[in-house]
Amino acid sequence: MIDIDGTQLGIFSVKDALRKAQERGQDLVEIAPQAQPPVCKIINFGKFRYELQKKEKIQRKHQQVTVLKEIRLHPNTDTHDFEFKVRHAIGFLEDGNKVKVAIIFKGREMAYVEQGESLMNQFIERTADVSKVEAPMKMEGKNLLVILAPQKSKGKKQTN
Repeated sequence: MIDIDGTQLGIFSVKDALRKAQERGQDLVEIAPQAQPPVCKIINFGKFRYELQKKEKIQRKHQQVTVLKEIRLHPNTDTHDFEFKVRHAIGFLEDGNKVKVAIIFKGREMAYVEQGESLMNQFIERTADVSKVEAPMKMEGKNLLVILAPQKSKGKKQTN
């Protein structure tokens, strides 16, 4: 058993330990149940729980949540629409989100896979200064996909 100030009081039975904690007006909390014998401490449990919640809140606050945003294109997307989508992707990447770029082929557009690949390469080149390719280009059914992740060094500079 450990006292409020951290000094070891010795080994006690459960009844004696509870009685000592009640004499001091505190709670008896089991800290290391796996230890032999189990380690208990006399503390104010309400204050202990409050501090734990505070630590968890700070950890959640500093935790970064990554969101996967999707941008869809077609192999015959016009230049203005392409530029618009690139600007959106750059904005998502600067915010720290990942971007999934999909070129969707419908019907006879499957004959123009090379055109879609060149469009995808152009998209990757345009976003290269703020992103890196996380998953390489691949075909999934009638979709050509690539996943872009934000570059760590660029994101840190913008948050400062």
